Amino acid sequence: MKNIIAFAGSNSKNSINKELAIYASSLVENVQVDILDLNDFELPLYGIDYEIAHGIPDNAHKFLDAIKASDGIILSLAEHNGAYSTVFKNLFDWMSRIDGKLWSEKPMLLMAASPGGRGGATVLDIAKGRFAYMGGNIIEDFSFPSFNDNFTERKISNEVLNSDLKNKVASFQKEL
Repeated sequence: MKNIIAFAGSNSKNSINKELAIYASSLVENVQVDILDLNDFELPLYGIDYEIAHGIPDNAHKFLDAIKASDGIILSLAEHNGAYSTVFKNLFDWMSRIDGKLWSEKPMLLMAASPGGRGGATVLDIAKGRFAYMGGNIIEDFSFPSFNDNFTERKISNEVLNSDLKNKVASFQKEL
């Protein structure tokens, strides 16, 4: 059986992006899903001086090991001021010090959710531009706007958006 990981690029305990990642992962059939939480992988802020003095923290290795052990990745990025959340960028920076191709060419469904109408489109554009250089194999991307209006009872209530996500999940699954 294939194994995928799903996580949000957020450390919010009430992350809408984690809810979206969990929902999207529930649509993938016949796989084992491991839901990762960035709160379980605390890391000091990346800095070369810290790395020289202390090395790379174990939690960066553990998260990268989870990526490498998976057959696919579902990631929903939080957008903070038009970019990655600090916690995600920090993890990303630490893992890149271990392996510059940290995504390991694993098939990825890349998403972003937002309470606003743009659905995290800016952070998705940043990630799509950057991840390709870091071993990213983005099969599909999905921008989910107006989260509070379109997500109820742990699923997408807007039929058009839900159908779009289901089609993207099916494309992602074919690549596993």
